[in-house]
Amino acid sequence: MIKRINDLLPGLPMTIVSGIFLLLDLIPHLSKEFGFGDISISLLPFDPAWVAVVISGIPMLYLAIWRIIHNSGISKISSALLISIAMIASIAIGDLFAAGEVAFIMALGALLEEATTNRAKKGLKKLISLEPTQGRKMNNGVEELVPAEKIHQGDLLRIFPGETIPVDGKIISGETSVDQSIMTGESLPVDKGIGDAVFCGTINRFGSIDISATKVGEDSSLKKLIRMVQDTENKQAPMQRIADRAASWLVPIALFISIVSYIATQNIVIAVTVLVVFCPCALVLATPTAIMAAIGQATKHGVIIKSGETLEKMGKVDTIAFDKTGTLTYGRLAVSDVLCFDDNMSEADLLQLTASAESKSEHPLGKAIVAYAKDKNIPLIESIIFRMNTGKGIYAEVDKQKLYCGNEKYLIENNIRIENTVKTELERLRIQGKASIIVANETTCIGVISLSDVLRSDAKDMVLQLNGMDTRTILLTGDNQKTADYFAKQVGITEVRSELLPEEKVQNIEQLQRDGHTVCMIGDGVNDAPALKTANVSVAMGSMGSDIAIDAAEVALMSDDISKIPYLKRLSNATVKTIKFSIGLSMLINFIAIILSLTEVLNPTTGALVHNIGSILVVLIAAKLYDKKFE
Repeated sequence: MIKRINDLLPGLPMTIVSGIFLLLDLIPHLSKEFGFGDISISLLPFDPAWVAVVISGIPMLYLAIWRIIHNSGISKISSALLISIAMIASIAIGDLFAAGEVAFIMALGALLEEATTNRAKKGLKKLISLEPTQGRKMNNGVEELVPAEKIHQGDLLRIFPGETIPVDGKIISGETSVDQSIMTGESLPVDKGIGDAVFCGTINRFGSIDISATKVGEDSSLKKLIRMVQDTENKQAPMQRIADRAASWLVPIALFISIVSYIATQNIVIAVTVLVVFCPCALVLATPTAIMAAIGQATKHGVIIKSGETLEKMGKVDTIAFDKTGTLTYGRLAVSDVLCFDDNMSEADLLQLTASAESKSEHPLGKAIVAYAKDKNIPLIESIIFRMNTGKGIYAEVDKQKLYCGNEKYLIENNIRIENTVKTELERLRIQGKASIIVANETTCIGVISLSDVLRSDAKDMVLQLNGMDTRTILLTGDNQKTADYFAKQVGITEVRSELLPEEKVQNIEQLQRDGHTVCMIGDGVNDAPALKTANVSVAMGSMGSDIAIDAAEVALMSDDISKIPYLKRLSNATVKTIKFSIGLSMLINFIAIILSLTEVLNPTTGALVHNIGSILVVLIAAKLYDKKFE
């Protein structure tokens, strides 16, 4: 019963009621203190301040007692204990307004903090929804759909195009391309053949393959991914109130000064006044008001910050780790080079033939070439014959020409010679992190069309700004070494760690943390979720990023504007400085109020009003943060 009442009272509606009744009690107090006579506007048969004491005071008293009983050591002493003592002492001498005022301000501070730390946790549910529920098990050549939990290590499974791979395994028959962006973040499907590994939760895009299960159930890659998100979620400690951290020395000092003042003056009013003015109301408001202003400022700029603690941690970040695809790049393929090796053919001719041949292809590279040709208003020619060789390339007959479009292995299998000049160009393109389609007729290579992910135009300037702020930048990506090195060089990142699975990204971040670094991770994919949760601060690309990555992160860039990263760091630094200044100011006001209390200039009522000046100043200082310019 007591707990149910205590759960109801701290809410916003009841706190508003508390404030209204406290205001009704304030007017006659002000009229009396400033010599306007005894003006009362209350028609109640009791002092209105009692409502504030009950609504805001009972939860504070409950919290103080609960911490004394359940907390260990110095954590038994909290700001709630000091407020409760001051409240009870004020009631004891009949000053109900002072009792209600300190309780109300603390209740208001608790609501503000709760508003800044309320976070949605939907990402884990979405990640779990990606778990495959069944697989096609082969028994003596007979296919049987079985639940995923009934698949065992060593079982033979058949995966058709478009199906999700239910376990980790090794291909023993067939060739295909696998979309494993869920695990590595790679923007392109990866060609797979006999002996290659495939991962649970990834999608078979084209050919039918048979695999032998190597890791099943809790040992599979996807399960590990889910488990890492769960573990790191549990490791996240709630933001500890700064007033509680200070309470271990505030409470003893306040009690000591109050007791000494009573012994010296034999005046209980002075002792109670000291307790009232020592209450850390402004101290409690300093953090949540500054954080709310900063979060509002960030929201105006398209940066969604999910918790106040993030701002404080971001100010301490000295290392920022980036994913590549969808973060430093747009995560979409575009034709970057059209190289023609036939003197009788122009680049436009080559593009027309290749796009026409690829027009019936479902492969992302082929689709990107077709889209590029259409953007260039190049008319396509209907292919008479079309054949796709999964994981290798396509054959098509276009305008009476027999065309082969694919990789080197595919052309060699069809007895097509690849000249050294072509090989040199292919190696150059590989070093630049580009994927290439070789175009050939029946005997020789006639051209190469390469495609690349598109680098964000503001990525280089963003990295330059971070370097100027003495912040270390690292690229953590599932892409191959050459692709990673090329893009890192383009933006000015010198430290590159490539070909990483999700758990390896986590391991890299944990190692950086063990080395004493405060790490911010920036990513956009499902595979980034564990790394985002492990980092001290996490930022997701909100517009195009996966829902799971956004839910895992503490900050979301809703416009995908990566240039906001330096802004975020400057904002967090300013927020921390504002909080420290507000705390210092509130403590100075408290110190002056204590002197005025000891000299009997203040009584509990006027002391409560004067110490409210600190609370008002803290709110005004925080409000300035909302409109501050961060260029």
